[in-house]
Amino acid sequence: MKSLGTVLLAIGLAVAAWYWFTVEMPKRAQQRAVAAEAAAIQAQRANSLYRWHDDAGNLQITDQPPKGRHYERISKTPREGIEVSGNRN
Repeated sequence: MKSLGTVLLAIGLAVAAWYWFTVEMPKRAQQRAVAAEAAAIQAQRANSLYRWHDDAGNLQITDQPPKGRHYERISKTPREGIEVSGNRN
């Protein structure tokens, strides 16, 4: 009787391990990938300004993209080799 309990316990552990490795691990990996992608998009938006023209044709630069308008995303971080300084004569 003791060996039957051991066999059933081993089968139960095997089924649990199979479930974990075939269902839970891939699901969690996908959740981590989605979260990482969302974090990357959020980081990119935090480093962006949006340039667009209003109805009067005036140039607008905002930190949120306009709804229903064409806009250009601008990085707040200057590219290498571009000097950002007002002290130049």
